[in-house]
Amino acid sequence: MIKGIIIDDEQHNIINLQRLLEKYCPEVIIVGSSTDASEGIALIKSSQPDLVFLDIQMPNKDGFQVLQELNSYDFEVIFVTAFSQYGIQAIKFSAIDYLLKPIDIEELKKAVAKTSSRLKHKNQNLQLQNLLHHLKENNNGSDHRIAISSLKETRFVYVKNIIRCESENSYTLFFTDEGETIISTVPLYEYDEMLSGYVFIRCHQSHLVNKKHVKSLLKEDNYALLLYDQFRIPVSRNKKDLVKKALL
Repeated sequence: MIKGIIIDDEQHNIINLQRLLEKYCPEVIIVGSSTDASEGIALIKSSQPDLVFLDIQMPNKDGFQVLQELNSYDFEVIFVTAFSQYGIQAIKFSAIDYLLKPIDIEELKKAVAKTSSRLKHKNQNLQLQNLLHHLKENNNGSDHRIAISSLKETRFVYVKNIIRCESENSYTLFFTDEGETIISTVPLYEYDEMLSGYVFIRCHQSHLVNKKHVKSLLKEDNYALLLYDQFRIPVSRNKKDLVKKALL
């Protein structure tokens, strides 16, 4: 069984989520709830839950501030929000689950199943720690780490150490400057979105490249990027102008 709590500033949202959990995720037992962020912090400390359903936008304190006031993270979090853009980028960057209101039943079941799997290997929640570090160092992109979900683990890699990403069917291959290859179960288009605020170029349907590792733009063979490790990345015809502009 998974011991859970719900923190949401609207009571009707708490009631609705609790009903959905009772019907579709009976392995989750809600032991407490709160409509107040500060009371929610005290509830987390006193009840020591396995899982917290946490609203992001609340008066006085948002969900991120709730977490920032805690000293340890030996629980899982599923964020719940009515706003598709508010904080979602940072959440995705740390491979944390979230649900959009109104809650989709299949998405809820999927998020709870993933949480249940992670709880079997319970330690300090490094994904939450990475999220809070990301939010704290929001203006220092070179110090950000991205959570890469593989079949056996979640790896945390500094963005600056990623040379390139390559699509492999529904998987993504990460190549780092330490000579390591990491296979992620998340498709490339999702990482393209996550890394859009950094110095990465989507030069091809199957390739995402850190432009700091680009040595030159080759005009032969319908254009290609030559990296400092001498690897060549194709440039799609419809991406040619975008790549030129990005390299200026």
